[in-house]
Amino acid sequence: MKSFNAGSFITFEGVEGAGKSSRCRELIGRLERSGVSVLHTREPGGPPASERIRSLLLDPDIAISPLTELMLYLASRASNVDLVIRPALEKGINVICERYSDATFAYQIGGRGLPEKPVRDADNLATGGLIPDLTILLDLDPEEGFARLRRQGRKKDRIELEKISFHRRVRQLYLELAEKEVRYLVVDASQEPDIQDRLIKDSVMNIISGNNDGGEG
Repeated sequence: MKSFNAGSFITFEGVEGAGKSSRCRELIGRLERSGVSVLHTREPGGPPASERIRSLLLDPDIAISPLTELMLYLASRASNVDLVIRPALEKGINVICERYSDATFAYQIGGRGLPEKPVRDADNLATGGLIPDLTILLDLDPEEGFARLRRQGRKKDRIELEKISFHRRVRQLYLELAEKEVRYLVVDASQEPDIQDRLIKDSVMNIISGNNDGGEG
């Protein structure tokens, strides 16, 4: 449960190329123009230690086992929660985070096949039980996501180099999570960006307004 003056915690999720960074930046711009206090962070990433872990995790030239990968993601998340996310929320600042715990469930449980309960228990330790108020899932066929990345012409990172079957498993688990969790907003990421942005902003403003009225997270 949140304190009365706590900020709202919003996360973006989705497969590679779904547009998380673009939709996140657009949302932040719209919120700031509306006078809403907001902080942007990402995972893996955030504070300096987490950013260093990010560079390691995404390096295509480094081989990392599934269990090591999990532990690195959780180490990055623990630092981000302790040093960035929770302090901002306690000050009443709304936090927008690109990826969070659900990415670990989708990629490490769905994609890698790691056992669910130990992964969830470890994630709960890393986050201190902090759960988003709203999780925006940008749903897209992984094939289309990679077509977008090819058009951008940039080098693939270590995760993007995984086989398409891996990314299909990731998408499937995301959709399964969305069916079970009421905090999810599933957005068809194949729609025109402006349609997505209006839906996202309306949903986020409803969450922020509810928390400002004393609603629970």
